[in-house]
Amino acid sequence: MVNAKTHYDNLLAPYYSWMLGGFELKLEDNRKYFLDHGIQPVLSAIAMDLGAGCGFQSIPLAEAGFKVIAIDTSRDLLAELKKMAGKLPIDTVEDDLLNFRQHGPEESELIVCMGDTLTHLDSPAHVKGLFENVYQALERNGRLVISFRDLTVEMKNLARFIPVRSEANIIFTCFLEYEKKHVKVHDIVYERTDDQWLMKKSYYRKLRIPPEWTRESLLMVGFEIETFDMQSGMLTIIARKR
Repeated sequence: MVNAKTHYDNLLAPYYSWMLGGFELKLEDNRKYFLDHGIQPVLSAIAMDLGAGCGFQSIPLAEAGFKVIAIDTSRDLLAELKKMAGKLPIDTVEDDLLNFRQHGPEESELIVCMGDTLTHLDSPAHVKGLFENVYQALERNGRLVISFRDLTVEMKNLARFIPVRSEANIIFTCFLEYEKKHVKVHDIVYERTDDQWLMKKSYYRKLRIPPEWTRESLLMVGFEIETFDMQSGMLTIIARKR
């Protein structure tokens, strides 16, 4: 099975910022979100960004005063993060996010796992195991912020074809195939060079994570849910360790 790392290495990484609307736009979205929800350092000021990618969350958190440890499996996206971060206090680590406790302090004030990263995990057991490890790794009153797309509602027929983004010389589309526990995501890029169109394609599977199951799993681990918000199919949760 093609995993997320292989998919990003083979296709997605060079287009990632562009397909989401541009680097600065995503930074501004997260700056506003963290500001609106009071995500600022008040304890150790250590934050860990799991599945950090090119830094859409890491950079705003560092700007807000956190010392950030950014973990991702994509070398290319981490290189982009380093370039864009400049002298901000961000350390990058190339590794699976499930190994995050090997790369940070015993406890952190904040841990974030945003931008649909949770759906890259193989199973609900891995998701719940991550929640348990995050709870242990947080300081008292520390917070976890997660976001992911709700894939439990199945799109039908032509709705499974998604126009991601296009410009004069590039077209990015996506096609979804629904399985019992996963969605097979086919990414297709057409790019024009020297008056010829080149097609690039790859696929990987995303985990279908039920929102209510996520809430209950966090509560069972011991978290208090502060924010549970669904916007345009994207669920965002802020949970606190009490």
